[in-house]
Amino acid sequence: MSSPPATPEPEQRTRRERATTAFRNAGPRRLVLYATLLAIVAFYLAPLEAAIMTAIKTNSAFNTTLPFAPPIELFPPSLEGFTLEAWRVAINKLSHGILNSLMLAVPATILSATLGSFAAYGVTNVEWKYQMPIIALFIAGIFIPYQAVLVPLSRLFAIVDTQSLLAPLWGLPLMHAHYSNIINLIIAHTAYGIPITFLLFRSYYRNLSEEMLEAARLDGASVFSIYRNIVLPLSKPMFAVTLIYQFTQVWNDLLFALVILPGGAGAGEPVTVALTNLSGGIIQSFGLQMAGAFVAAIPTLIVYIAFGEQFAKGVAS
Repeated sequence: MSSPPATPEPEQRTRRERATTAFRNAGPRRLVLYATLLAIVAFYLAPLEAAIMTAIKTNSAFNTTLPFAPPIELFPPSLEGFTLEAWRVAINKLSHGILNSLMLAVPATILSATLGSFAAYGVTNVEWKYQMPIIALFIAGIFIPYQAVLVPLSRLFAIVDTQSLLAPLWGLPLMHAHYSNIINLIIAHTAYGIPITFLLFRSYYRNLSEEMLEAARLDGASVFSIYRNIVLPLSKPMFAVTLIYQFTQVWNDLLFALVILPGGAGAGEPVTVALTNLSGGIIQSFGLQMAGAFVAAIPTLIVYIAFGEQFAKGVAS
């Protein structure tokens, strides 16, 4: 004997009734507002939809259909234009690049955020001479363009050969000589990311309760103890902001990778360099490029989902 259909909860029914009533009672202005908002959403999602459709089409289907049209023929029904081959090839070609980018982005992000937090605490909540010149140097570092440091960086890593300096490590298990290229990129991104993380943490630490920090000092807590037991636990929202921001910057970087990595770095290339190599030569596979772009964007999407709530709190603070 079949059971009677489940009735919605009173709270859910109330919400649904309110939404239905509000829509029915909406005036012309509100309907125009809703239509405008839907048009804006469609406008911004159109490129994403076209990229997805391109990534699941064969080359022949891409050449014979509109970019945003699905690879489906209705008369007669057919899925001949549908394929996931581009995704398989993209994952296969970008897997090593994704691993290299993870080994690059995770340490560079953690180091730049941690050092920026240390520096911001030291010049904001600790009294000592010459704070303002140090703050000015950090702020000036934010405005140094990438192009201004390319030649010094390339010269620096040409003189300081990290592969030779760390030669004893390459004989250990799971260690490879091309990791020296990743170490060079970690150093560059950490140094370049400290000024912006410093500025973010400083604006956050200026709003901390001075009475709370002073009470800790009166209780005999040291500078490091105050940071570890009071400031650091309160910094979680801002760490989420800096981690998301810096991870995205490092992950999407192509310029430093092209300049610092030696020609034909091969196994040491990050995912952005591997993604540019998907473009091919004379014959372009647009489906492969779109699939590769989506595959390369998955880690940043995961980071945003994992730290989204803390990111919102940090931005609001």
